[in-house]
Amino acid sequence: MIIQRNFYLDRLIAGKHNRLIKIVTGIRRCGKSFLLFELFHQHLTSNGIDESHIIEFALDDLENEHLHQPQELLKAIKSHITDKEMYYVLLDEIQLTEHFEGVLNSLLHIKNVDVYVTGSNSRFLSSDIITEFRGRGDEIRLYPLSFAEFFAAFDGSKYDAWKEYSTFGGLPIILSMDTEQKKVAYLKNLFESVYMIDIIERHNIINQTDFIELAQVMASTIGAPCNPNKISNTFKSSKNTDIHHQTVGNYIKYMQEAFLLQKADRYDVKGRKYIGTLAKYYFEDIGIRNAIINFRQQEEAHIMENLIYNELRMRGYNVDVGDVEIRTRDRDGRQQRVHLEIDFVVNQGNQRYYIQSALAIPDKEKEEQETRSLRNVGDSFKKIIIVRSDIKPWRNDKGILIMGLLDFLLDMNSLEY
Repeated sequence: MIIQRNFYLDRLIAGKHNRLIKIVTGIRRCGKSFLLFELFHQHLTSNGIDESHIIEFALDDLENEHLHQPQELLKAIKSHITDKEMYYVLLDEIQLTEHFEGVLNSLLHIKNVDVYVTGSNSRFLSSDIITEFRGRGDEIRLYPLSFAEFFAAFDGSKYDAWKEYSTFGGLPIILSMDTEQKKVAYLKNLFESVYMIDIIERHNIINQTDFIELAQVMASTIGAPCNPNKISNTFKSSKNTDIHHQTVGNYIKYMQEAFLLQKADRYDVKGRKYIGTLAKYYFEDIGIRNAIINFRQQEEAHIMENLIYNELRMRGYNVDVGDVEIRTRDRDGRQQRVHLEIDFVVNQGNQRYYIQSALAIPDKEKEEQETRSLRNVGDSFKKIIIVRSDIKPWRNDKGILIMGLLDFLLDMNSLEY
């Protein structure tokens, strides 16, 4: 099954010949190797690049084990360069080569070489790339399949596709599995035998039980405001386990670095500043999240919020949680401050959107409730409510756009309705 990933392929194409190392990162099994060795390779050959000028090495192949030595890899690449035409070097699982940074920096000195690499999250994380290749690397962040990509390859209606996608997530191989049992087994094994082992080995985690229980806690509380102190107290009260808040913070950071979790900070909309207290965390792949908690707690509202967040991040937006403070009076007439939440404050350049996620707006009372924070923002940026209902986009009398979830997910330009 060929799943087109044009959004990412176009970014690779746009980076050709820019004298930077194109670095494809992302959660394991999201399709990095396929993007590079299949889709990008096909682009090169269809645009007249001869196969002899495409140099590929899959460094996790046993036949290429000798290339884990940096001098051997560099020598092998240079042996293919026989003229002054442009050569395209595609390296998969580059972290398996010792001191790979030196190899890549050496390749940058060859004028007729264009370099593209992928790396697993165990020892080749986004933070490492920033440190090692500052100013010399062009990171292409690959996410699991978006709903639009998933539906394009799915045999069924968009409603059936949503049910499947919101349960088993967007890792490409899920689409090739024909039973729920296979999908469940695959996701659980991937989490336990790959993702967790990666993190545990990388950071030499001794108390593995606490770490796995923390992953379960995070999976159970997607979209809920939390911080390490709050989670540490939860362990003490419900599990009778004493785990220091600093350890909790480190464990969460490890999961973020491995692209399992993404963090949405709280942003004071009126004060125009970040609030360093509670934040929200979302899973990069909802199928992995569901597998961690054995496919329990399938609350559609929380899953929908997580998937909206993922879609916004995939589209390249920075996404925060909005905090809007208003002043009101209690029953005794005393003035009080109330904090209202906006699910997502979405920014890209000079663009900004305020977005709420809601299962449905069945009546005026619910509409008032869902729009209260948006109505108190106090600026003219676009305000949107995304509902689970399959409705045509419309605007209420306050100018707030209300659209259906599937319309939002299936159209990359849906925020411009």
